[in-house]
Amino acid sequence: MTANDKPVLRVTVFSDYICPFCYLGWLRLEKLRGDYDLRINWCMTEIHADNPPEGCPPTDTGYTPAQWGRMVTDLDVFAAEDGVRFGGLDYTTNSHRALLLAEAAKEEGSEAFYAVHRRLFEMYLCEGRNLADKQLLRELVGSLGLNPSLPDRAWNEPRYERKLQEYALAARELGVSATPTFFFGPQPLLGLQTLDTLRLAARASLVAATTESLDTPP
Repeated sequence: MTANDKPVLRVTVFSDYICPFCYLGWLRLEKLRGDYDLRINWCMTEIHADNPPEGCPPTDTGYTPAQWGRMVTDLDVFAAEDGVRFGGLDYTTNSHRALLLAEAAKEEGSEAFYAVHRRLFEMYLCEGRNLADKQLLRELVGSLGLNPSLPDRAWNEPRYERKLQEYALAARELGVSATPTFFFGPQPLLGLQTLDTLRLAARASLVAATTESLDTPP
């Protein structure tokens, strides 16, 4: 089945690169491409804007050591289901520059965006590298063979900051209280979802769209 033969599935996702649940949620969402022409609207969402760029322990963000330990244990189980091994969960950092870079990368095309998108997740969550490090992000762009001006454009041109502000406002208006949050229609799916749940949501959204088209008066 070619992309042209598949039904178009539009999904909006609120996501941050320092959120391990977001990485797993994306990997599961990608599995829908076998059945759908998947169009994802990525809303870059900064979940810990107060984190210092040099990084800090996760307990500085409100978790107790016991809570964080339990969450990491659960995450390792979830990650194993998706063939992922986390290696950067002993500290957290500020994701603002990474989010701006990803937003700017959208203008370079889908292939470029998803290359940046994947590596941002991998570098922090699997390799334990600091996404606030400007030099690291420049090296990422270079390693992917992208336009070397991309980082400076992302960090200096106001339109990307405005997009992040628009996403933050939309998140508040839509009641987004966790990342990832998926919208297959008007109702949100908050947090990491199973693949079965994502498939059900996809089918339901297409049924709803078909029903709406049938109800449209001539």
